[in-house]
Amino acid sequence: MGSHSQRSSRGWWVIAFRWAAALVVLGLLLHFLPLAPLRAAIARVPVSIFLVVLLGYLLVHSAGVAKWQMVVNAAGAELDFATSAQCYFGGLFGTLFLPSIVGGDVVRLAVGLRRSPRPAAVLTGNLIDRSLDVAAQAGLVLLGFLLLPEMDLVPENVEDAVDDVLIGVAVGIVLVSVLALVLRKKILRGRSVRYRRRLARLRHALRSVSKKPRILAMGWLLGTGIQIAFLMLTAKLGAYCGLTLPLRAWLFAWPLAKLAAVLPLTQGGIGVREAALVVLLSPFGAPGPLVLAVGLVWEGVVIAGGLIAGAVALILRRDVDHSNIS
Repeated sequence: MGSHSQRSSRGWWVIAFRWAAALVVLGLLLHFLPLAPLRAAIARVPVSIFLVVLLGYLLVHSAGVAKWQMVVNAAGAELDFATSAQCYFGGLFGTLFLPSIVGGDVVRLAVGLRRSPRPAAVLTGNLIDRSLDVAAQAGLVLLGFLLLPEMDLVPENVEDAVDDVLIGVAVGIVLVSVLALVLRKKILRGRSVRYRRRLARLRHALRSVSKKPRILAMGWLLGTGIQIAFLMLTAKLGAYCGLTLPLRAWLFAWPLAKLAAVLPLTQGGIGVREAALVVLLSPFGAPGPLVLAVGLVWEGVVIAGGLIAGAVALILRRDVDHSNIS
């Protein structure tokens, strides 16, 4: 009992630390950037536009529910739409209070593993769904990078740095894959029968998905469409803040900033995403205060959307529990 309370207390301290880190990062940005143009840019966004963008944000995530359900059910999870929405929106809410998007996945799995007759399928399907999201964002980054030379706006050293990063990521993926293959037998040696059975269930779920390439392709296309929709909503807010940039610039910077927010440094990537956007868009001549203004307004959309998602997940949980009792 005591150890459980200690772990719970430690978890809340970690969350408090990450919120504090987010505030520190934002405070540094506000310290080094002029406040007058920042306030003016935020004030130019009408409340009605903010609400429209928030509605669009929630509608896009509704499509995300359908994608998540499609992928996990392809692995054999057998979840209905209401339960999938409870998992997905609960995870969206969880990103506000748990480390990065990984914390949101913990909430998704906590509900899905309990509701599904095949928990291994939920675990495998969620991992594949997250991989499809990363692939979609990487595709947008690559597209934006390929379009950069046509713009003549980015210094050669920036392009060279991005080249080095892409090569490093590719080499890292190859090394991890080779290492996993080499150490596979050593990792499995001496494991219990129960462990091997769980691993076998995961393999079965993975094979179920791999036999459905159309669903994987559709999941990637939906993931790409969802990321593009978020990008367009952010660019729309940018236009109201007075930040007008080519779509190619957003294609390059926005997905990279979102990937940077995955790092468990601050709560939900708050502050990290804004700082990354300021740095990534500066070679395109984007004023730092305007970029930060867009990031802060978008952060407001994310937080408001997360709170609404939490309320929806709670309502769905009550409805599902009531239907199970009746």
